[in-house]
Amino acid sequence: MGSKAAAITSPVPVTWYPTLAIFMLAIGLMVSASFFIYEATSSRRNRSLAKELTTGALASFFLGFGSLFMLLASGVYV
Repeated sequence: MGSKAAAITSPVPVTWYPTLAIFMLAIGLMVSASFFIYEATSSRRNRSLAKELTTGALASFFLGFGSLFMLLASGVYV
């Protein structure tokens, strides 16, 4: 009955948050830029749905986790 609850700890060290945020946001912005360049320079006949979905998912992943680590690094615990 009187057992203590274990403390919840992050799987990623807190000191890594700013570095992870910068790198993941930078990668996400580069992938987003390549997506926009691909959309602007390819004709409708030459576009590939698989490439668009893959690039969009990759950009979303990096921008999402980069934003999460940026919030955590700035002290907003979500």
